[in-house]
Amino acid sequence: MTDQQTIAIRPGGPDDAATVLRLLDSATAWLVARGRTGQWGTEPASTDPRRIAQTDVWTTGGGLYLAMLGDTEVGALVVGSATAYVPPATEPELFVNLLVTDRAYAGHGIGARLLAYAAELARERGLGLLRVDCYGGDDRALVRFYEGCGFTATDRFTVERPGREPWPGQVLERRLG
Repeated sequence: MTDQQTIAIRPGGPDDAATVLRLLDSATAWLVARGRTGQWGTEPASTDPRRIAQTDVWTTGGGLYLAMLGDTEVGALVVGSATAYVPPATEPELFVNLLVTDRAYAGHGIGARLLAYAAELARERGLGLLRVDCYGGDDRALVRFYEGCGFTATDRFTVERPGREPWPGQVLERRLG
């Protein structure tokens, strides 16, 4: 396992759109290979106009950070305001809009390091609440991952998607001291 301190974090920007799409494509392929298509479907993000547009928003919005192992981008974090379909917070917060890691580096603590960085950003901004939403279906493995990183599950929700199956979601929060 890689020591989390050897994972550098750098700000991202518009030039990193292809990297974010590569990470999403890699994660989607990993999920599909395991029969876990409920989270992100079966098609690569890089071929989906909706996902490409979302990536453009993420890379130009000022909240993108990339995890680096040497010169290799191995994860992406996007923080900002909560997505409209998520139940609102009752206090100021920082919201994790995206967390994705390169599955070739699974077990290296990349996701946990990016979440720790998000907590640092929240504290620097004087915020005591960090929240995230995630896929809450199947065996809830993703929910357990976030719980293992210090988050507590709060609200469940469902995103209705015309022409597609509803998407079961879970909000999790972490209080910051």
